[in-house]
Amino acid sequence: MGMMHGFRRVLELDEERAYNQGAVAVRLSSYLKPFLPHLIGVLILVVINAISFAAAPFLIGRAIDQFIAVNDRAGLGRTVPLLLGTYLLSLVTMAGQFYVMGWVGQNVLARIREEIFAKIQALSLSYFDRHDAGDLMSRLTNDVDVLNQLLSNGLVQMLSGIFQMAGIVVAMVALSWRLALVSFSVIPLMVLITNLLARRARVAFRETRETIGDVSVELEEKISGVRVAQAFSREGMDRQRFAELNAANRDANVSAVGVTSAFAPAMDVLSTIATAIVAGYGGYLAIAGLVTVGLVVSFLRYVQQFFRPVQQISQVYALLQATLAAGERIFDLLDEPLDLVDSQDAREMPLIQGRVVFEHVSFSYASRGNGDGRTGIGDAVLREINLSTEPGQTIAIVGPTGAGKTTLINLLGRFYDVSGGRVLIDGADVRSVTRASLRKQMGVVLQDSFLFAGTVVDNIRYGRLDASDKEIESAARAVGADTFIMSLPDGYQTELGERGGTLSQGQRQLISLARAVLADPRILILDEATANVDTRTELIIQSALEKLLQGRTSFVIAHRLSTVRSADQVYVLEDGRIVEHGTHQDLLAQGGAYAELYARQFREVAPG
Repeated sequence: MGMMHGFRRVLELDEERAYNQGAVAVRLSSYLKPFLPHLIGVLILVVINAISFAAAPFLIGRAIDQFIAVNDRAGLGRTVPLLLGTYLLSLVTMAGQFYVMGWVGQNVLARIREEIFAKIQALSLSYFDRHDAGDLMSRLTNDVDVLNQLLSNGLVQMLSGIFQMAGIVVAMVALSWRLALVSFSVIPLMVLITNLLARRARVAFRETRETIGDVSVELEEKISGVRVAQAFSREGMDRQRFAELNAANRDANVSAVGVTSAFAPAMDVLSTIATAIVAGYGGYLAIAGLVTVGLVVSFLRYVQQFFRPVQQISQVYALLQATLAAGERIFDLLDEPLDLVDSQDAREMPLIQGRVVFEHVSFSYASRGNGDGRTGIGDAVLREINLSTEPGQTIAIVGPTGAGKTTLINLLGRFYDVSGGRVLIDGADVRSVTRASLRKQMGVVLQDSFLFAGTVVDNIRYGRLDASDKEIESAARAVGADTFIMSLPDGYQTELGERGGTLSQGQRQLISLARAVLADPRILILDEATANVDTRTELIIQSALEKLLQGRTSFVIAHRLSTVRSADQVYVLEDGRIVEHGTHQDLLAQGGAYAELYARQFREVAPG
């Protein structure tokens, strides 16, 4: 009973994989529909190529029987150019097939890449909390590259092989059905071998796509963290970890290659068997006078040519398995449901005045998936948060690490949806307005400022794309960034490295602040924005921040005392709850959690 149950389970898995592969194949083919005229052109070239491919052995046999056997030099002279013409036509049509299909394939791949990138842009932050960036990069690069191989070369080879086989079969049956039947006697064995190897190939190539994703994840992480690795002398440990993942990918690919490499030798053996059968039986028929020598020679050529496209198709079939595995991963990403979308009746957010209210807000992050695609709800990060501001007020949020400060402001911009309660801006639930209209009126400056590869001016202009160069320079002067920018080799046109790696942390933060100034937001969020700048730089930007905060509702995750002291209200978070709130002076006078934080973090500054 146990064996029967196991056998049935294997059949169910095979059916499930076949269904998945069929669905992936149908979906991939849908990308070819806009190029139907080009595909028809390719098909015409394939048919012409198959006809010329099948005509060559016929002409050779005809030349032997009708011209060489009777010493007809004139007839042979007419046949040779015709034979050369068929070979030339075959070459030209094959070149045309690959060119047109390559053009179609690159257009399809460009569309798929755009869809993947658009999907990544549309996914919420919670998705990136659960998935590694390296795996997403692998889908965009490695998996798409596998599609490239199939679309650019594989499909043409498969179509050409199928039509060439069809042409050969028709020619063989037309010349001699007896020899044709004998030649086809190895086909059942060929089908059996192909089916057995194909099942193993499906599993092998699925594993290769997964392991290359693991390698990409490790590469992305270790490249980003190379400074930490060198600082702690962990290069050896990281190399060992990468070697293990790389070995797993190597073993998976070796297994896949082992399966696919068996196709060609198997087809060679079958080709040799079929050739021997045709030579023996054809020779017997020729001796008996039932067929001509030229016909036997033609059949020998046909048998050799018949297994050439079979080998070609078997190789493409292996590539097809890899493509379907890659396509499955790509479509898993494209089909990922968006857990943060605008409601159907969402309206545009009007000009924000700045009254913000948190009503009984609670929030829990979704726990990271365990590999089976499922996630759960983690522990509560925020509990019963009640907070309100008036337009133009500055709200400071303080508390120990992990208290939920950054999570709180992420709910304000609706980067996550609340698990309970409401976040209101000017009386409107942030879930009732479009995210774009909400976020374009908000400015965010993070502690770990992110700069893009490009020029200084490009990075500042990211805050408002239609800003002029003068407006950009004015924003830079407002935060005191103009001085150091002008000292760069090319000033505002200086090219920055990846993530602005050629600048100091303080300089990157100044550019981020200039970007926020340029955006001119109605609500400003500073997530420990001055934590990475020195005291002198802080003094430079503090006066600019005072101007920037005027007339705007601002939320400041506070690290430096100067910002806390000037805030209209200070909220203290501990374990996801607001334990105190009030002005800086009031909270100090209470001698509670805020006073303890103040004494611990700001004791070097005299209390005011």
